[in-house]
Amino acid sequence: MELIKLIAAHTDARGTITDLISDDEVNAVTLITFTKGAVRANHYHERTIQWNYVLSGEILLVTQMPDAERIEKVLKKGDFAVTRENERHALQGVTEAEVLILTKGPRAGTQYENDTFRLAEPLISSNS
Repeated sequence: MELIKLIAAHTDARGTITDLISDDEVNAVTLITFTKGAVRANHYHERTIQWNYVLSGEILLVTQMPDAERIEKVLKKGDFAVTRENERHALQGVTEAEVLILTKGPRAGTQYENDTFRLAEPLISSNS
């Protein structure tokens, strides 16, 4: 997991303009909602990069690269993190939350299962 520090590209009296992603391709933009305690993912993608931008609430993001230690981070409104190819990941609603997911690779719509590989041992269990 890489946390991305967002910097406004432009600020004036009207507010700010912040590019979440620039100079890269995005194949899908997805809005995911969480109820408190809800667990999602517990999988990885071989050919997909996934950016996670928290619009509201808080989520726990747990990631693990093959043969590496688990990383856990609570993300709050405005936090932005990316998971890379082959990075195992799971998300859990710490509170009710909305997360904008931007992906590069074959993960969108009807292609979702083509590059989604479920984990035999979940990073976050539904009973957590």
